[in-house]
Amino acid sequence: MPAKVEISNAEWKIMRLLWTLKSATSRQLTELLSAKFQWKPATVKTLLRRLADKKIVRIEKNGRAFTYYPNVPEQETIEHQLMDSVGKICQMHVGRTLDEVIKEVPLTQDDILRLQETLKMKLRNAPTKLECNCLSCSQWKE
Repeated sequence: MPAKVEISNAEWKIMRLLWTLKSATSRQLTELLSAKFQWKPATVKTLLRRLADKKIVRIEKNGRAFTYYPNVPEQETIEHQLMDSVGKICQMHVGRTLDEVIKEVPLTQDDILRLQETLKMKLRNAPTKLECNCLSCSQWKE
C-alpha cells in the first residue's frame, strides 16, 4: 500500500464494494451506490478518480467501459487505517479504548481465541504502566 494514504468515508464505501466484487465498471458501481446512498454518477466517478490518483485502485479500459480493480489488499489497508487512528490516541488510553471496541463489535469464537492468545503472549513482556506519549507537561506550562 502506498505510504500514509488517507481514504475518506465515501471512498471506503467504494473500496468495500471493489474488495467484495474483485472488479467493477463505473456503471456497476454507480448502480449499486445509487441504490444504497442515492449517489449521482458524477460523485462515483469523482471518487473513483481520487482513488486512482492515490493509487488505491487500478483502471483498465475495456472497449468503451473502464473497469476498476482494488490496488491494495483489504486487510492491510484496514490495519493501516486502524493503526493510524490508534496513533492519534494517548497510549495511556489505548488499552481501555480497545477494551470498549472488543465489547461492542461482533466476534467469532475463533476471533476471541486468537485475541486471547495474542494477549497471553503480550502479557509476558508488558509493562505495569505506560507513560503518556503526548506533549510533556512541561511543554504545556511554558
